[in-house]
Amino acid sequence: MCQYMAVDGVANDWHDAHYTALARGGAGLVVVEATAVAPEGRISPGCTGLWSDEQAAALAPIAKAIRKAGAVAGIQIAHAGRKASANRPWEGDDHMALDDPRAWETISPSALAFGGGLSRVPREMTHEDIARVQADYVNAARRALEAGFEWLELHFAHGYLGQSFMSRHANKRTDEYGGSFENRSRFLLDTLRAVRVVWPQHLPLTARYGVIEYDGHDEETMAESVELARLFKKEGLDLLSVSVGFSTPDSNIPWGPAFLGPVAERIRREADIPVSSAWGFEQPKVADAAIADGQLDVALIGRAHLANPHWSYAAAQELAEENPAWVLPAPYAHWLARYRQ
Repeated sequence: MCQYMAVDGVANDWHDAHYTALARGGAGLVVVEATAVAPEGRISPGCTGLWSDEQAAALAPIAKAIRKAGAVAGIQIAHAGRKASANRPWEGDDHMALDDPRAWETISPSALAFGGGLSRVPREMTHEDIARVQADYVNAARRALEAGFEWLELHFAHGYLGQSFMSRHANKRTDEYGGSFENRSRFLLDTLRAVRVVWPQHLPLTARYGVIEYDGHDEETMAESVELARLFKKEGLDLLSVSVGFSTPDSNIPWGPAFLGPVAERIRREADIPVSSAWGFEQPKVADAAIADGQLDVALIGRAHLANPHWSYAAAQELAEENPAWVLPAPYAHWLARYRQ
């Protein structure tokens, strides 16, 4: 979950306390928020980054603290594309004014604005831009590894740059990056292939991708997503985090408990790739059932962890017959195991 608290992409005390608390709460995996691979790839001026050694050095103690607390340290690397250069959500969640000294030029596959509050028209990327951003992903992956992270997620979802190359809402190119499925998937597959070279085979390489848009063309989008997932697996992806595309403000998303469960199960079954998801699984019994029923291999819990950093302990309490105090560090577990009222 993005915290929007970094300065010039550098993590700080806020991030140290936040992620350490989540790891101490019993989570098996803690994934650091969408971290930009380039300055123009930030969603807002408050986003973390991994385009410099200074930023990597600030993230290394966080990865160490997560591991020391008993969780796997993961990080998501991202480029926001045409949704970049935005105000923080509580400051408007819209594009910053062009004359705002904090604002910057946005880029995307085509010169098409997202719409709504994100009305800025991005610059269409050149082939040089594409090659540079792919190199930025590779360099960010190297820095993540050197900083001590052991789980890497490529953020190809939510209307950001990766999703925009695949989406007909954002990509109207007529060259080898637009039009056909093969062309629209080229940026994602080439980027994945390049990152796989530098990310160790024994460490998980995952991606988050919006497999469905809820825009009236769901079956066509799902069919393409299944094929893309198959290609992801062929190129060495270990797990796909199933999400919504968010490529258009006109989608009609059926929000509700585990609404993406059947969607994720289809990707898992037809593409034969492990899957996770993070929408609508915040209730322990819902998450547990999704895994038991074969819809998910991993349940990712976001907002519920903000409400309760010890969500994993609470979930274990609800699902287990005995008090699972072992989930927590000894200074907490001692008191909770001794006094169960």
